[in-house]
Amino acid sequence: MPYAPGGGADTLARGIGQKLTEMQGYTVVIDNRGGGGTILGSDLAAKARPDGHTIILVASTHAVVSSLHRNLPYDPINDFSPVVRVASAPNILALHPSVPASSVKELVELAKARPGQLVYASSGNGGGSHLAMELLKSMARMDLIHVPYKGTGPAVIDLLSGQAKLMFGGMIGTLSHVKSARLKALAVSSAKRSPVAPDLPTVAESGFSGYEAATWYGVLAPARTPVAIVAKLNTEIIATLNHPDLRQRMAG
Repeated sequence: MPYAPGGGADTLARGIGQKLTEMQGYTVVIDNRGGGGTILGSDLAAKARPDGHTIILVASTHAVVSSLHRNLPYDPINDFSPVVRVASAPNILALHPSVPASSVKELVELAKARPGQLVYASSGNGGGSHLAMELLKSMARMDLIHVPYKGTGPAVIDLLSGQAKLMFGGMIGTLSHVKSARLKALAVSSAKRSPVAPDLPTVAESGFSGYEAATWYGVLAPARTPVAIVAKLNTEIIATLNHPDLRQRMAG
């Protein structure tokens, strides 16, 4: 797990791991190695023995990391064998309740009135939450301060405390805090509204036509993992994803 505990990818990994243990009878250990914009954990997975005993759950960051870092210690494509895509979800534009804005338009106006003063958190440099906010910054011409963390979990902790004022948080790691009113949400980053939060408008609806920055999650194995093992993992993980208990937990 190339992220710290508590974020969307971590929650997915733990849900899948628990179901694999229940359904297949073997123990799944979640090894959180956050840091470096997922580079640390991804490098460990890329260099692991290709026997099916070490796999990694990545997010869409994996697809863009090579364009953000000149000298990666691994090849994001050639050093991995794709196993299965497990989920996709929008990010939520969430604010600390102290921020006096109730819409994306009001947030942009506030940011322009206070250039270089509002702090936004992200799951790490080059992560989905970072790039989602940078896209909005570019389109809205806002000046915000970026503070990267080792995952969504620790970023949300500082957002809840008010040390950070806003972030694009993963749906899985953020929505529960919105429902409990510890955070307020302005919009979702997907092209269409989410069925999980249908009352939240999209950023595109909120005055920024064409905006879209959803996140996907997938499982990879080290390159040269035997095809039969990859196929077995694919079948077993899909079985967990189709299990009603896991689907209900993720929807909740």
